[in-house]
Amino acid sequence: MSAPVLSVRRLRVEFPRRHETLVAVNDISFDIARGEVLGVVGESGAGKSLTGNAVIGLLEPPGRIGGGEVLLTGERIDRLSPEAMRHIRGKRIGMVFQDPLTSLNPLYRIGRQLVETIEAHTEYKGAAARRRAIGLLAEVGLPAAEARIDNYPHQFSGGMRQRVVIALALAADPELVIADEPTTALDVSVQAQIIALLKRICRERGTAIMLITHDMGVIAEAADRVAVMYAGRIVEIGAVRDVIGRPLHPYSAGLMGSIPKLDSDLDRLVQISGSMPRLTSIPSGCAFHPRCPRIFEPCAKLRPDLAPSGQSHVACWLYNKVPTNAEAAP
Repeated sequence: MSAPVLSVRRLRVEFPRRHETLVAVNDISFDIARGEVLGVVGESGAGKSLTGNAVIGLLEPPGRIGGGEVLLTGERIDRLSPEAMRHIRGKRIGMVFQDPLTSLNPLYRIGRQLVETIEAHTEYKGAAARRRAIGLLAEVGLPAAEARIDNYPHQFSGGMRQRVVIALALAADPELVIADEPTTALDVSVQAQIIALLKRICRERGTAIMLITHDMGVIAEAADRVAVMYAGRIVEIGAVRDVIGRPLHPYSAGLMGSIPKLDSDLDRLVQISGSMPRLTSIPSGCAFHPRCPRIFEPCAKLRPDLAPSGQSHVACWLYNKVPTNAEAAP
């Protein structure tokens, strides 16, 4: 077995304040293999985007990595200097964000932005870099790439701009692409096209993709495995067919129940009562227990760790062995 492209080990993201330190991502671990799409899903505030930003070194101050390791093909990158991390971003790690206009300079033609990225991170220069830029635009499905390479971002639709951003992310043939809500601002038909594009890139280039989203439909269509996050922790991780078809954690089951099904005659979708806790008031024990329909005695006192159950891993006392004479976990 080759080493995973991305390995995250016991990652902790903190926000220090005057009298306390808030923990936004708490002791999470996962791997992404070459040619694999790992979906990271959860409600707003679960810690999905913070995890992605921690991997690429883009945490907003005062946010910081408070513990754990981030390894890219076996090389630890969480302790690199800002300058060294900038070299890795764009070359070894590509990024696709929710709003393509945050990645594209509206004052520059897209060709200039692509060529500058290619020249900065590859051996291509001048005319060769421009030819590569045209080839990338064609690869991501931009019609008439050679004719439109000198257009400005505002001359493209939202879906076409997102294709340009994907081309930018692929400019240096990265090992890993982190896509943070890449389809949220797009209509359904364009979403399907972007998902198909990401899957094709993963299959043909062997790129590892971390796909961050709150949309279970996107996960079902695009991901190979899925990590479900709640209140800064992974509560379930496994193959997408297992987590979607047979969710173990009650929170995962609630998310799956929110997906409309054409063959179902239900009058109402499943609703998870309550809301994601604030960082200042994360409950003791299992953070989901105030909202959980299957709560029992240990849930409010003891925090479960991820443990294997069938083909998946789940952090839930319904499946984990409850320790005897154990004290409440922090």
